[in-house]
Amino acid sequence: MKETELVGVQKTLSPVLKAKALDNRLPDPILGDEYAEQVMQCLDPGYDKRRFGTSQLGLAAVVRAKAHDDWARSFLADHPDAVVLHLGCGLDARVYRIDPPATVDWYDLDYPSVIELRRRFLPPREHYTLIGSSVTDLAWLERVSHDRPVLMIAEGLVPYLTETDVRRLLTSVVDAFPAGQIQIDTVPVWAWRTSKWDPTLRKYGARFHSGFNDPAELANWHPRLEYVDEAPMNDSPILTAKAPANIRRAYRLMNLLPGMKRSTRIVRFRF
Repeated sequence: MKETELVGVQKTLSPVLKAKALDNRLPDPILGDEYAEQVMQCLDPGYDKRRFGTSQLGLAAVVRAKAHDDWARSFLADHPDAVVLHLGCGLDARVYRIDPPATVDWYDLDYPSVIELRRRFLPPREHYTLIGSSVTDLAWLERVSHDRPVLMIAEGLVPYLTETDVRRLLTSVVDAFPAGQIQIDTVPVWAWRTSKWDPTLRKYGARFHSGFNDPAELANWHPRLEYVDEAPMNDSPILTAKAPANIRRAYRLMNLLPGMKRSTRIVRFRF
């Protein structure tokens, strides 16, 4: 893959995909995503050969993906006719991991260059549509049926949007559908304000544009929206149970730092 194919925030899909690929090598994986390892090999064949190439420090991102997967499976079990909006999908193989029934219409949306990579590396399937668009250009909503319950998943997306764009996205989805569930993850204000110095984000020419100290308050943006709950990430029991010993120790130490346990909040809402 040419480096010029992805720019800015689009490049952040690589470290997340790498974390999922390396998780698949564990004796007892958290996510167990074979597609992640296959796609990572295509995207960057030497990804595991460089210094720290096999480090499992990214497992918290895998925990985040599993939390979203578990919530999605639960919602689709109760709403087998749902429409799924997987926004900022990157090269995540969620639709293949969950393998929803044919009664579910699933939409994966990301920038056109990312969608082209998905077409190249991931197989097509029925009742599955790819949309190449900016999430903030809400014209894409017109391509989706609005007469059924909706599941909106935005993993690793919201911090890269402005608060205005987040509010417009969430309220537009609530207005467009009769009922549904919204799953997002957010960062606190301090993480947003210091993101321009974050070495990982600087490496990819990206930064955060919003932060929320109490993401439950986003439910106040729409009278039909209701906060449901939050899933753990950096202190998740599954991370403690399945991560290699050195990674467990690293996360225990990081979680002693103020704010680190909830440096990412995985939250869901319903309406």
